[in-house]
Amino acid sequence: MNYYFNKTVNGEFDEVIEKVTNELEKEGFGVLTEINVTETLKKKLDVDFKNYRILGACNAPYAHKALQAEDKVGTMLPCNVIVQEIEKNKIEVAAVNPRASMQSIENKELENIASEIQKKLEKVISSL
Repeated sequence: MNYYFNKTVNGEFDEVIEKVTNELEKEGFGVLTEINVTETLKKKLDVDFKNYRILGACNAPYAHKALQAEDKVGTMLPCNVIVQEIEKNKIEVAAVNPRASMQSIENKELENIASEIQKKLEKVISSL
């Protein structure tokens, strides 16, 4: 099982981030965090890096169910979605596969929740 699923699309970087955010919202996710890796690496290491963002997406009802099923699962939340510029106007979007990340936890209820979230994230990626 792959630990992520992805798709490469054509477009402007910021426009793709907006589209990803909108598609996440359609599936019940909010973006709780946005890490601008490009700016962080420039600030901390003074290196230039391609456009790269990490979006921390959360579907609150499913997060609540997951936390009720396994209180330490918060170490794996939120679901990360990356947006990176491969080349000018060629953007890759990748989302964590929650089933792969949850394999180490032996909890049947959590497996079911991860499967449902996987379907939602796959739908987001395929809709781009």
